[in-house]
Amino acid sequence: MKYASSKLQLQIIVAVSFATISVPALTAESHCPAGIASVTPRFVQRALIVIPVRINQKGPFDFMVDTGSQVTVIDPSLAAELKLESQGKAGLVSVASFAQASLTVLDTLEADSHVVDRSPAMVQDLGPIQAADPRIRGVLGESFLAHFDLFVDYQHKLLCLDETSAMRDSVRGEHVPFVIPQHPDDELPFIERLVISVHLSGTGTRPILLQLDSGSDGLILYAGKEANSDLLKQATLQGGDVSKAQRAFAILPPQNMRIGTHTLSHVYFVTPVSVQHNVPAMEADGVLPTVLFQRVYFSHSGHFIVFDPK
Repeated sequence: MKYASSKLQLQIIVAVSFATISVPALTAESHCPAGIASVTPRFVQRALIVIPVRINQKGPFDFMVDTGSQVTVIDPSLAAELKLESQGKAGLVSVASFAQASLTVLDTLEADSHVVDRSPAMVQDLGPIQAADPRIRGVLGESFLAHFDLFVDYQHKLLCLDETSAMRDSVRGEHVPFVIPQHPDDELPFIERLVISVHLSGTGTRPILLQLDSGSDGLILYAGKEANSDLLKQATLQGGDVSKAQRAFAILPPQNMRIGTHTLSHVYFVTPVSVQHNVPAMEADGVLPTVLFQRVYFSHSGHFIVFDPK
């Protein structure tokens, strides 16, 4: 299979958290819906979900679960250890930069008892993620996750993968549909981006498309998007004693954000201060981190998400 000309958009950024959303405490028991067996994760800085995986029957290795990544990403040192063969190059897009990365195909990729054969992966330095936890050896992206329905309970540190769609009938809450993607000709069409439509108080009546991202902890609006232009003009660069990650972003005025029939009040977005000139246009307008909610259910089989299901 030829991947060399593919341009894959990938979120591997650990974003700055400016969101302050208060959600009532949960009373539900900590188990997977429909009796599905859970995968035991560990959480880094509360936001990043890390689980053990096996590659080509070797491991386990710690990988971060990232619904904002279209494809699985492997650290170069692990790729060398596993003697993975390159299948060519592909474009790797983050919020503010673009780079070429080596593409490979894994014979098997396993998380607990869940196995995907012939799964594509990219080899890329994971510096920003490994700064948070050097034990992380890769990112488990949608090229693997899209084969399952996914339930994450941040409150009880629970993760569930379901290839039977059994959870779908047990989860109660508003179904927020995924937006049908408009795939460029040179992009992998079988890997779905998880994008939903929301409304922001500062951007008028036009819907804003946000990509659902379990691999970041900050709300982001991309620079250079016409729909965001009036709001982006009001961005304020953070000063003082801040980290390098914060210096790369400016904070926007607080917004009321309507998702389906529910509104989150006074939430903060950030926007990248500088963007490389060669970064391809993003399909979405920004990023919605799932850690803002206590529980989320991704139905890949039904093409919708439920926030804080009952």
